[in-house]
Amino acid sequence: MALHLWLLYLTAVIGLSLTPGPNGLLALSHGALYGHRRALFTVAGGLLGFVVLMALSMFGIGALLQASADALTLLKWIGGAYLVWLGIQLWRSPPLRLTNLDDATARPGAQLFRQGLFSALSNPKVILFFGAFLPQFLDPQRPLWLQFAAMALTFALVEGIVEYVLARLAHRIRPWLERSGKGFNRVCGGLFAAMGAALPTVR
Repeated sequence: MALHLWLLYLTAVIGLSLTPGPNGLLALSHGALYGHRRALFTVAGGLLGFVVLMALSMFGIGALLQASADALTLLKWIGGAYLVWLGIQLWRSPPLRLTNLDDATARPGAQLFRQGLFSALSNPKVILFFGAFLPQFLDPQRPLWLQFAAMALTFALVEGIVEYVLARLAHRIRPWLERSGKGFNRVCGGLFAAMGAALPTVR
């Protein structure tokens, strides 16, 4: 993976990880309920789910590239349009609120891990998102699986750090998200739309 593409990917992943989503919200919830150390099980489960979905997306992309040499260009433009649409949806979405936090009973680490895993795997939007997101940074002249390894490792490190920070600062971040979440969503939505419009033209 070329350095300039990886730097673009890293920047995009940081923005993506900072955008509130189900797994970030779950890590925040479990951090508030069980403490940041036990929330690491939740984070680890979510990361495994994300890597599995990334692998499925990359497998589909690889099959498409074998079928057509121009498929990546088409996929980039379709994916860019999808990212713009996601940005608009995020801009218009209400602020996230934490609910169902009344059960503070300690749970086994395996159960927290499964909750994080299923939260990632059960979201059909995630595999669609990766299908739109990953092709923006692929170089068809380089081995696909080496690029996948670099992308998956980068995503797992950034997402894991962000979710752990959310879990550690749960009591401080929850009120801010409920108070300022609408403006935060608009900033992130605008960045998504700009990224979706610009990335397909990057070579």
